[in-house]
Amino acid sequence: MARDLRTRVTVLVALAANLVIAAAKAVAGLFAGSPALLSEAAHSVADSLNEVFLLIALRRSKRPADDRHPFGYGKERYFWALLAAVGIFVMGGCFSVYQGAQALRTNRQESLTGYLAGLAVLGVALLADGASLLRAVHQARRHREGATDPALRTVIAEDATAVTGVLLAAAGLGLHLVTGQVAWEAGASIGIGALLLCVAYRLAREARDRLIGEAVDTELRDRIGDFLASQDEIDRVAALLTMRLGMDVVLVAARVDLVPGLDSEEVELVCVRLKRRITTKWPQAEHVFLDITEAPGPEESP
Repeated sequence: MARDLRTRVTVLVALAANLVIAAAKAVAGLFAGSPALLSEAAHSVADSLNEVFLLIALRRSKRPADDRHPFGYGKERYFWALLAAVGIFVMGGCFSVYQGAQALRTNRQESLTGYLAGLAVLGVALLADGASLLRAVHQARRHREGATDPALRTVIAEDATAVTGVLLAAAGLGLHLVTGQVAWEAGASIGIGALLLCVAYRLAREARDRLIGEAVDTELRDRIGDFLASQDEIDRVAALLTMRLGMDVVLVAARVDLVPGLDSEEVELVCVRLKRRITTKWPQAEHVFLDITEAPGPEESP
């Protein structure tokens, strides 16, 4: 699918940028002894591993349904997005907070050369992360995919956090250089960690909601309900349940009362016709289940 191809390219661009940036940050951070740079290196390593998870998700979620998984593998995207969020939390957030706390305890000073190398690396990282972020945001806005694609949402969250983290690290390095106080750089490292923890929590919560079974948005649900209620054969829509099974797959289950007077053969034809109308109007509704009852006639009313 074209959308998956675009998302895969976006993830690959982000992965390439993060691998290069992670290596540069790690070398500069070790050379300068900078906790902020080491925090950013851990951040980039976490992002790189997460993008590998997302590439796996893009491939595995497109597998066709089978006997063991009759509704397909669409939710694989949400599972791997959850793992990516855990990676951000552990490797990025926790390590960054640890680096900041260690810097406050040791009060290690960098050399002028270390400052300059660190700032140069952060400048390159800002350009690379910014370019990756612009591509992801452009794709989300142009194709309106950002609200539903967990892979694309994760890339956007990672790149936006990366840009913010680079700015925090640069501010910490600069203030450390001006004041000679390592607390500024340690504070930047802790701030980067706190930011990553917040982003990881939000991504994990979204993935959890969809893994346990999330309904479609209210607008789509209402449109399906209104469509069913407008059909001549339906007297009343008693209940309507929906659930996302993947990026492009939705389950629709409705309990409807048909108008009185239909025989069993007509009821079966109506059921088939309604399902076909729903899937034609909303192709993502691949699984439609109708629980049909006949509305009581006037003489049957209590």
